[in-house]
Amino acid sequence: MVSIAEACRAGQVPGEVAIVLSDAAGAGILTRAAEWGVRAKFIPPGKFRSKLDEEAEEAYIAALQQAQVDLIVLAGFMRILKGDFLRAFPDRVVNIHPALLPSFPGLEAWKQALDYGVKLTGCTVHFVDQGIDTGPILAQQTVPVLDDDTPATLHERIQQAERVLYPTTIAALLRGEIQVQGRRTLRQRAPA
Repeated sequence: MVSIAEACRAGQVPGEVAIVLSDAAGAGILTRAAEWGVRAKFIPPGKFRSKLDEEAEEAYIAALQQAQVDLIVLAGFMRILKGDFLRAFPDRVVNIHPALLPSFPGLEAWKQALDYGVKLTGCTVHFVDQGIDTGPILAQQTVPVLDDDTPATLHERIQQAERVLYPTTIAALLRGEIQVQGRRTLRQRAPA
């Protein structure tokens, strides 16, 4: 989230952060957003561990609609979004995943990659759909798996790649340089 906000402030992303929402009351990003003068709000996720309950989902939708967002960018939001939320923001919710999807969806993807023994992993920016990490892929960045990697060292290198790939992809999406047709992502040349 920090790299995206900084890229917006530097003019590298043609947009601004309208609001920061968190499902964790003590999230550092809420404090950081307040320091930047960006509206920030904690909304309790409800009774479920892996998804928002109905009341929480309605509160998130209302807060995002009130902020008049054009794009919802998930960063560290570890809850499955479905149904009403995705219908309220069709093709406007993006996420980053710490693996080269469709490989290693779900939690701790860097650990899955290391345990599987792959020599190359990375990160993926994708649209969110009804599945878990199954939406159309917008961009990917590879990260080598080193012989002496631990889950922590591999995860850190993937996060470094994410901090570059996510703002770059969001900028291209907002400039209309990425088009999705079905599941295929087409990159168009930027106007000269």
